Amino acid sequence: MRGIADTGLIVALGNRHDQHHSWAAHLAKSLNEPLLTCESVLSEAAFHLGSSSYVLSLVQDELLQVAFDFAANLPQLRELARRYADRQPDLADLCLVRMSELYPRHSIITVDESDFRVYRRNKREAIPLICPPRAN
Repeated sequence: MRGIADTGLIVALGNRHDQHHSWAAHLAKSLNEPLLTCESVLSEAAFHLGSSSYVLSLVQDELLQVAFDFAANLPQLRELARRYADRQPDLADLCLVRMSELYPRHSIITVDESDFRVYRRNKREAIPLICPPRAN
């Protein structure tokens, strides 16, 4: 599976009490290559989990791979921020939308599909998502 990890996935994986933990753990066991991510996502996840060490271990153990150059993508990030200003996107989401443009064969893996169902890559394309099943 080729994926781009969002904060919620990492938090669910690291918190046994998270409602999506079993989904995230099952998904992690099925991986055959690292999930791509960015520093903004890692920072958010470390904050929510209260553990930089855990997040760093995911990178060291090659479950996650940082694959985004913020400085090189600043013009595109500024344009995305302008386009979605009404939604007040966080920086991590903007980076993930841009990563989806850079890695079009990768799906964003998130527990927060509401924003990612609205965001578009390359202005018009729906972003492929992998999300936990919805509760009935």
